[in-house]
Amino acid sequence: MTFSIAARCAETGETGCAVSSSSICVAARCAFAGPKGAVLTQNVTNPALGPQGLALMAAGHAPQEALKQLLAGEAAPEYRQLLLIDGAGRTAVYDGASALGIVGRADGVDCVAAGNLLADAGVPRAMVNAFEQSNGPLAERLLVAMEAGMAAGGEAGPVYSAGLVVARPDVSWPVVDLRVDWAEAPIDGLRNLWMRYVPQLEAYVTRARQPVAAPSYGVPGDQ
Repeated sequence: MTFSIAARCAETGETGCAVSSSSICVAARCAFAGPKGAVLTQNVTNPALGPQGLALMAAGHAPQEALKQLLAGEAAPEYRQLLLIDGAGRTAVYDGASALGIVGRADGVDCVAAGNLLADAGVPRAMVNAFEQSNGPLAERLLVAMEAGMAAGGEAGPVYSAGLVVARPDVSWPVVDLRVDWAEAPIDGLRNLWMRYVPQLEAYVTRARQPVAAPSYGVPGDQ
């Protein structure tokens, strides 16, 4: 019920992921990013695997080792599909034997994409190709990949939710966490949110780190 991509930016060290699904609130359950990497946990989803994967990579485990430990501690690994990437661009991906429908995956430079219940097994490869050929901020490149995945067929049925999460190696929280939770054309909606948010992104980081230097909020009552 999902197609997604996890990636990193070689220039900034940012890591992040993007996802879309026919299910509601897909990003809340499936997409996770932190200073040391990003994790997608999907198919019959166990959201606990996301924070666990981030913690393992933060502790210094490469994605393949982190994946091995996640599967060793998972009671029903055959139902899970997992994607991991770290700040060095190393990746790991797992498709459980009970993954739903048409399952696909593709590895690329600084990225990995996968999905289940796909319209076509080539959807992840289209996403990887688009990511590799794109430029700009990581969030922008992830969106380009999702748009390419949708153009290649996306999920077998309509999708209704999408999300985008990006983290920086020197910031403890995701600097991008945008979600469309129940809508027609959610990837288009995610694009709209990103275009609205990107001019303000750095200001919010400044507000957290140096509130004295923070720009005005520009709302009634702000002095």
